[in-house]
Amino acid sequence: MSKTEKTNKLAWFGIPVIRPYMKPYISSVLVMISFGAISSLIDTIFPLFNRYALDYYIGDGILDTIPFFLLFYVLLLAVQVVLNYISTYLCSKVELGIGRDLKNETFRHLQTLSLSYFNTNSVGYIHARVMSDTDRIGVLCSWRLMDAAWNLSYIICVFAVMLMIRPSLALLLLALVPVAAILSLFFQRKLVRLNRSVREINSQITGNFNEGITGARSIRSLVVEDVVGREFMDKTKEMKKTATRSGHYAALFSATVTFLSSAALALVLWRGSSPAGQTMMKVGTLSVFMSYALGMIEPIQNLIRMLIDIIAIQVNIERFQTLLHTRSDVNDTSPVIEKYGDFFSPKKENWEDIKGEICFEDVSFQYPDGDELVVDHFSRSIRAGTNVAIVGDTGAGKSTLVNLVCRFYEPTRGRVLIDGRDVRERSQLWLHSHIGYVLQTPHLFSGTIRDNMRFGKEDATDEEIWAALRIVSADRIVKKTELGLDYEVGEGGDLLSTGEKQLISFARAIIADPAILVLDEATSSIDTVTEKMIQDAIKNVTKGRTSFVIAHRLSTITEADLILVVRDGKIIESGTHKELISAGGYYSKLYMRQYEDMQTKSVFSEETG
Repeated sequence: MSKTEKTNKLAWFGIPVIRPYMKPYISSVLVMISFGAISSLIDTIFPLFNRYALDYYIGDGILDTIPFFLLFYVLLLAVQVVLNYISTYLCSKVELGIGRDLKNETFRHLQTLSLSYFNTNSVGYIHARVMSDTDRIGVLCSWRLMDAAWNLSYIICVFAVMLMIRPSLALLLLALVPVAAILSLFFQRKLVRLNRSVREINSQITGNFNEGITGARSIRSLVVEDVVGREFMDKTKEMKKTATRSGHYAALFSATVTFLSSAALALVLWRGSSPAGQTMMKVGTLSVFMSYALGMIEPIQNLIRMLIDIIAIQVNIERFQTLLHTRSDVNDTSPVIEKYGDFFSPKKENWEDIKGEICFEDVSFQYPDGDELVVDHFSRSIRAGTNVAIVGDTGAGKSTLVNLVCRFYEPTRGRVLIDGRDVRERSQLWLHSHIGYVLQTPHLFSGTIRDNMRFGKEDATDEEIWAALRIVSADRIVKKTELGLDYEVGEGGDLLSTGEKQLISFARAIIADPAILVLDEATSSIDTVTEKMIQDAIKNVTKGRTSFVIAHRLSTITEADLILVVRDGKIIESGTHKELISAGGYYSKLYMRQYEDMQTKSVFSEETG
């Protein structure tokens, strides 16, 4: 059996995947199933009241037991109301509880995955796994289970009563069950394949929708509304076509079973009203038999619909399972976890301090989804406290070197050592807690400025927050708002300008006093005034700590202790600014070209001003 076939079989039964998440709610599940079965039994009893009333009160004129009849009827009705209330409450509890646990599990697991997973999977795809799939599984474990218990119990109870009333007619109805089973097996493969396609296309639509919102400015500026809209409509058209085919087979499945059920019931009722040699049934008995016979249609249809839903939910279970089985490209070993803890249970008492000495030993790296080496046999030692600038063309491997230091990726070959030890000998969380990282495109979390600063240091006091803000001159941004640290920055920090977001993200990176500081082209997307403020701040915060400054504008790194010039994954030049200019190599030519461009722009600004 192939891996895919094993996965499909596992998803079909669902039990091995879902069982651990149902375990905390097993008592509620058992109670709701039991109450559902008892409720179906009561529903089976109600037609017998009609039979009794027709045969005795109307047929025979016996009226002396009416008070007891009414009392028992009302009590039974009250019991059913209570059972329905409790069952509904427990279903909601199980659905929401399992849905919450599945969401927590998937979200926690996503936090452990390396960056390569997020590079190769869209936001819409991941969002569908965390939200849509878990919701559908929660519904399966609650409402679908209780519905199945009620419908199946009702069919069994009705058959039992009908067998006592007229065995031959009951057996005719019983023949409907294998017919429905055969039809289910016939339609299963087509419905599974089509529903899998529907869910996958839906994920793509969600991703396109998300990109249409987050990239609204780019879409407008590029004037590609028609292109984006056409792509979105093509996906929705494909979704409609596939879903329509799925609905076609589902409708054909349901209609075929309904037709067979109705035809068989018509035959049963015809034979029941013309017993052919048997004793004629009383009016009440015939009425209750007809009520049961007609009442069988809806439970059978419900079971068929539930079977279709279960077939569809297979896809959700498969994808949920696939996500949880996805392993990160960067993992801590068992001994490391035992000593240092993991992402969610760190053992900080075992964490050593860090000095910041870094050594690359014959490091080569190729992205998991790439074909070429972006770093090729790179070796270099960097003393603690060194201010390192990394320059080079786009795609040369500048950010990759830093990502290897931060252990966002593992080297394909070679080792990265910090303070003389391989980074893999300590936990990722330990390393990341000692690194302050400022991205080229700043991102703030929804919430207040205070909330965002505490992502850098969870227990930071207001005094510490203000101190970090002052270091990078971001305190002026906060002071000009009426709410100060309580100012809401909006989704992604969109209520602030790019420069303001960059300053706050810079302050957030240094509030925990990291031993290693990384600035990934942190000044490339801000104005010259803010850039000057950040440059002044960099001089202060890089003293005494190892820092990496990835720069596009070479004028911003002239005072670095060491400049590494990267080209095609290799360090082609290294030294101070003066040394590299004197050498007259690639760096010197690149610097002079940028300097001439800046002079040209300055002259042009003066002439047009």
